Amino acid sequence: MNTILKYIFFTSLFFAISSVTFAQKYSTKNGRISFYSETPAEKIEAQNNQVNSALDIATGDFVFKTLIRGFEFPKALMQEHFNENYMESEKYPSSTFKGKVSNLKDINFAKDGKYNAIIDGDLLIHGVTKKISVKGTLEIKAGSIFGDAKFNILIKDYNIKIPNTVVNSISESLEIKVSVELKKLTTDK
Repeated sequence: MNTILKYIFFTSLFFAISSVTFAQKYSTKNGRISFYSETPAEKIEAQNNQVNSALDIATGDFVFKTLIRGFEFPKALMQEHFNENYMESEKYPSSTFKGKVSNLKDINFAKDGKYNAIIDGDLLIHGVTKKISVKGTLEIKAGSIFGDAKFNILIKDYNIKIPNTVVNSISESLEIKVSVELKKLTTDK
């Protein structure tokens, strides 16, 4: 085989493999994470609509990344305290989750429908990584994957210090909700 034919053959093979790889990966840059906590003294909630997420349906690899400063609160003072006093956003600017869909065989990504999903992995918050297991749903619909999950974390597990003056106003547990619409990655620019 001459050099030009070899080049064409290997280039075609590379692009064929690349398109298969891209066809199995889905992502978004505008997923949503919210959290909620309530005590008799205070209700605290915030949401972040700037969540990057990706899922490889061939391997089950699932990742999330969000900037802590992206959380928005109904009250500006809460947002300021959250970033400066509790989460130390300058020191710990982001939170990440890296894991896998552990029941990948139970999900038919080629068929529209709603499937129960179990996602196991490592959640990094405030410089501390903890293993978590989350139950949620993955809905396959019109070429997209909609993922939803709800779980709780304990503030103390992530070394988030609450000043004694407000310790009764903040719950020890936060309810976290995650919602994403993942679109197929393509090689198109």
